[in-house]
Amino acid sequence: MSEPQSNEGKGRPTPTRREAEAKRPRRSLAPAVNKADRKSLKAQQRKKREELRGAYMRGEERALPTRDKGPARKFARNYVDSRYSVAEFFMPLLMVVLLLSIIPSDGIKVLATLFMYMVILISFIDGYLMGRKIKANVAEKYPEEKLKGLAVYAWLRSTQIRRLRSPAPLVKRGEKFN
Repeated sequence: MSEPQSNEGKGRPTPTRREAEAKRPRRSLAPAVNKADRKSLKAQQRKKREELRGAYMRGEERALPTRDKGPARKFARNYVDSRYSVAEFFMPLLMVVLLLSIIPSDGIKVLATLFMYMVILISFIDGYLMGRKIKANVAEKYPEEKLKGLAVYAWLRSTQIRRLRSPAPLVKRGEKFN
């Protein structure tokens, strides 16, 4: 059997909402900073972000994220940017293949598909060879730098259309770099 419940109250009446709210500390409804200060703060933050973005796009070391920092990564970026790569033309070629696949001829569709597979295979082979060459050059030039992930980093950069790469390319195609 359970014990009988006691009918004893808390000894005081329940406070009304007004009384409870009056006891609570109130926050000021006015903003901590006025409109003009907030506007100037936003303008300063925007300017700082734009400066940082510009520094990032120019490849300045202080503005780069961790994955892009270091002389090995800079070397890989410059190496990729100084040459043509099949992988960077992959997306435009994919659009051509897509347009060719609309044509009702089965022969053209098969050729377009085979062409696409060939481009994919060549881009993988090119990326593999490029990664090996970059790793060998970095190991010789910067022996203290880590090589892990460098080939994939370079290959992924090579798959991007040159104008869309970030940080922006610092060397022209065919240009020698250090």
